[in-house]
Amino acid sequence: MNSLVLLIVCIAALAVGYICYGGWLCRQWGVGESNEETPAHAMEDGVDYVPAKAPVLMGHHFSSIAGAGPITGPIGAAMFGWLPVTLWILIGGIFFGGVHDFGALFASIRHKGQSVGEIISTNMSRRAKLLFLTFAYLTLILVVAAFASIVASTFGVKLDESGAVDFAASASNASVAMVSLLFIVIAIVFGFFVYRRNAPMSVASVVGVLAIIAIMAIGMNWHPIYLTTSQWMIIVGIYIAIASVTPVWILLQPRDYLSSFLLYAMLIVAVVGVVGAHPNIDPELFPAFAGFAVDNGNGIQYLFPVLFTTVACGAISGFHSLVSSGTTSKQLDKESDAKPIAYGGMLLECVLAVLTLCAIGYARKIGTTAGATDIFAGGIAGMVAAIPGLKGAENVLYTLLVLTYSAFCLTSLDTATRLARFMFQEFWLEPGQTVKDVQEGWKKVMVNPYFATVITVILGILLGMTGYSKIWGLFGAANQLLAGLGLLAVATWLGNIGRNNKMFLAPMAFMMVVTICSLILTVKNQIGIISAGGADWGPYAQVIFAVLLIVLAIILVIEGVQTLTRKKTA
Repeated sequence: MNSLVLLIVCIAALAVGYICYGGWLCRQWGVGESNEETPAHAMEDGVDYVPAKAPVLMGHHFSSIAGAGPITGPIGAAMFGWLPVTLWILIGGIFFGGVHDFGALFASIRHKGQSVGEIISTNMSRRAKLLFLTFAYLTLILVVAAFASIVASTFGVKLDESGAVDFAASASNASVAMVSLLFIVIAIVFGFFVYRRNAPMSVASVVGVLAIIAIMAIGMNWHPIYLTTSQWMIIVGIYIAIASVTPVWILLQPRDYLSSFLLYAMLIVAVVGVVGAHPNIDPELFPAFAGFAVDNGNGIQYLFPVLFTTVACGAISGFHSLVSSGTTSKQLDKESDAKPIAYGGMLLECVLAVLTLCAIGYARKIGTTAGATDIFAGGIAGMVAAIPGLKGAENVLYTLLVLTYSAFCLTSLDTATRLARFMFQEFWLEPGQTVKDVQEGWKKVMVNPYFATVITVILGILLGMTGYSKIWGLFGAANQLLAGLGLLAVATWLGNIGRNNKMFLAPMAFMMVVTICSLILTVKNQIGIISAGGADWGPYAQVIFAVLLIVLAIILVIEGVQTLTRKKTA
């Protein structure tokens, strides 16, 4: 298979899906039919509820949902071959992930910008809401721990055999850290001029892009800060604590908008590489189909359910529903923006996942297989360098791609922290209540944004320092369970208001089956490790957490089916 042919076919399929299926969803749900203001206007508070222009909000949403997922997911699932991964990206993106993200955003708009948990509370039961919020919060703590660790390790110095800083080997990490710090500064300046001085968006965007180029040049040539990973973990913790409670116009909106230019640049570079080099995928190195059961060195992995939990963000991800209903819905300027931002954002992420497959094929051909970052950046930069006259651009492009990857991780990190804060606050609210309605008592402390943030950051950073990786294997299944629950929540709401919800039922059932099967396999494997003796706390934690997730899934599915059945027979 030629990479260029694969990319063209996939983009065409996704474009048709966006126009035809996305348009049909709008008509079925009545998107844009309401004359009411969106929560960003109706509940504007200058902190979380702040209307954003569509390009700005698209930048936030896309940067937050993308993160490292559409790169690491396809790389992990590539062991089954490029064909099953591609089919799941297309089918999953159009009929699962796009519906999931779009539905969660639309439902949240009609529920005062509140999360999936509140949608569940209103349309199912308070018990279901509490179970969902508990699970979502714990999952987000895991995300905070993982991404904080990834960012800190990307910034941290490397030590030589004597334990001293190896400045030569650490220069790249220090460069990434410096660019990231400078990026935060220009984002704050950008937000001030756009939102407080009403600078034209077009002019501000041009200046912002030039500033990004400038700080990259500065960071690559001047990077005096050399700190250990542990020191960076503490700094990252302080940063996300501040970032998650500051008004979104100060940092979140401008930083994510500017980050989107890095993402678009990465997409353009990747497309140029595929179009210019149009390499064939070597069937010996990257077969179309490697089998339903594959030994990847860590035991036999089965295409079902592993493929569907591993590709994750490249096709469907529960984390997206938390972003859609957590931050994006509070900034949506008008309801008609929901389709391009949520449904379009998911399909654009599918394009990135397909480009990752092209990068894998080329990376294997040139022997670049050291890790996810190296495979993606090395594969894309290698394709561009194969174009006549562009050989000298390989190192610069490789650095750009690594910097972009790091920027996405940082974006997803503080978005996850803000979302976890929302989850913690909503846990203590009665149905229909908002944080502003709680004026006294111990609940006022629990819903305080600063208290919720401190608790979240402490738990996330401590877990990141002490071994989140021991239970990270559960994240894939947990994330897809979130997706199934998100689909269930929107389906019950649409059913309750008399709208067509059938497009949710098959994806919901499939994701629930995938999740439960994956969790059962996890329990089986971890019990085997425990039985062999010598296991630390990791396998025990995975068994306990997996069993809890299975019970949670079953309870919520039963409640959801009962709700849907009551509505159908009423």
